[in-house]
Amino acid sequence: MSSKNILYTIFYLFFCFTTQLCEAQGYKIKTIVIDAGHGGFRSGAAGKYSLEKNVALQVALKLGKEIESELPNIKVVQTRKTDVDVDWYRRADIANEVKADLFISIHCNSMKKGDNSTRGTETFVGAYRRINEMDAGLKENEEILKDKNYKKKGTYDPTDPEELIMLSLYKSLYRTKSLALAKLIQKNYTEVNKRVNRGVKEQGILILQRCAMPSVLTEIGFISNPAEEDYINSESGQEEIVNAIVNAIKQYKKEIEY
Repeated sequence: MSSKNILYTIFYLFFCFTTQLCEAQGYKIKTIVIDAGHGGFRSGAAGKYSLEKNVALQVALKLGKEIESELPNIKVVQTRKTDVDVDWYRRADIANEVKADLFISIHCNSMKKGDNSTRGTETFVGAYRRINEMDAGLKENEEILKDKNYKKKGTYDPTDPEELIMLSLYKSLYRTKSLALAKLIQKNYTEVNKRVNRGVKEQGILILQRCAMPSVLTEIGFISNPAEEDYINSESGQEEIVNAIVNAIKQYKKEIEY
């Protein structure tokens, strides 16, 4: 076994030990990081009259306020509060630095030009794949991979097999909880808001892979669909989306806290 693999094993055992220690002491959600996708010159997907970066920010800010109102004992941290670009690695680092208990990234979906009928919501959790095995069509990685220096900006190389071993061990501590939260978010979207359910999916989303806590990326609707673009831009639509996520957090909190 290489020295690197020995370190990874020690690293994994350490986290297993600390996780068990936390469980013995009781677990409470204290901090949630809300991430408004894109921003600045990274506008994300575009509808007929709106941009993903703006819709995501509106929903993220409303979500933060609602969490603070409904769950006053939880601290909310936003990765951005204005129309600025925040590097992908920095978004996750913010969550890691504040020792967040949850990371929720808000995005809007879109289809190729000509398809304006696809609709619905879907929520992603991180999966572990080499770059060439990732879904090439997954828009949330496209902006990152276009940056030639993206590897230098992070602390790991996601193409390195040994790094993937470490990430797999590290993230295995959070996969189950990430899936639980994602399923609850989708359940509230579909059963309460009556949205089309596109399901919970595991994808190699770099931002989620870097987060050292349960983390999800939720697509709140298709900005390429005129009806859904109207919905995700409306006050009533955004209120429903926010309430669905807050209800999911409450349900998740009830399930895992002790």
